[in-house]
Amino acid sequence: MSREITIIALKYNPSDETSKPRFAEYKLPETAGMTLYIALTKIKTTIDHDLSSDFVCRAGICGACGMIINGKPRLACKTLTSEFKDGKITLLPLPTFPLIKDLSVDTGSWMKNMNIRVNSWIVSTQKTDISKFEKKIEPKVAEDIFELDRCMECGLCVASCSTAIMKENFVGAVGLNRVVRFSIDPHDERNDADFYELIGDDDGIFGCMSLLACEDHCPKNLPLQTKIAYMRRKMVMV
Repeated sequence: MSREITIIALKYNPSDETSKPRFAEYKLPETAGMTLYIALTKIKTTIDHDLSSDFVCRAGICGACGMIINGKPRLACKTLTSEFKDGKITLLPLPTFPLIKDLSVDTGSWMKNMNIRVNSWIVSTQKTDISKFEKKIEPKVAEDIFELDRCMECGLCVASCSTAIMKENFVGAVGLNRVVRFSIDPHDERNDADFYELIGDDDGIFGCMSLLACEDHCPKNLPLQTKIAYMRRKMVMV
């Protein structure tokens, strides 16, 4: 026999002057293998059509469903309701990002600005000739680049970062990860001094307080701790 679970979600629409922040409580039967994504979808389709939250892939690939779940930033699609023994789950939107409505936040604008700030693209004077093979990369280097490219920019590392919460312009672990990714790519012609101009300040690599909540909450288990330390050592030497 399935148990009844209780989901408590923040309800607030900042674009509506009459809206006041409040918590709404929803009770529903738990089903086998139920994820928080499934529970929220059921709530929105059968109980409260007005509840807002973000979902795309449902498989931990897009990162759209990030939210604060019982005090921790997590992906709703990768969170089983069975994990919560008392059957009570409290949901809040991710901090640091502009609130759209209820559990929905605008991570896209933040990520766009971050990528522009750290010049998140290959910088090269070489002209691309599609009739020729690309420059070869050693398998180990390619593997390291692919590992960092697995970041889906879900924002959980930013939401869990004390520096990001206190400093509006901090690029966060996701931004530092992008810089490391291009610094090890042999196609990119920038040197350490060039990257220092992008992140060599308190809003960049030197703003990190090394609390490492970013790595603790990364749903892709990226080596953020190691890579941030690696980049800090390089920047100190510039």
